[in-house]
Amino acid sequence: MGSMSPIHWLIVLLVVLLVFGPKRLASLGKGMGEGIRSFREGISGDADRQAQDDKAIDKDKPRDQTTPQS
Repeated sequence: MGSMSPIHWLIVLLVVLLVFGPKRLASLGKGMGEGIRSFREGISGDADRQAQDDKAIDKDKPRDQTTPQS
């Protein structure tokens, strides 16, 4: 019930290869790689867009921001 040994991983890999076949397995791997790459680009794009929005907001603020004392 512990962690899987290398022999267990080899058996799982062989079963997956038999079920999907080498061509289908290659296309699944390629699709997963493209999906992960797209996800990372989307995340970094969101971060870049947020940074640009923050700069634009800072640009719109007046330089001298004094708060009135009550």
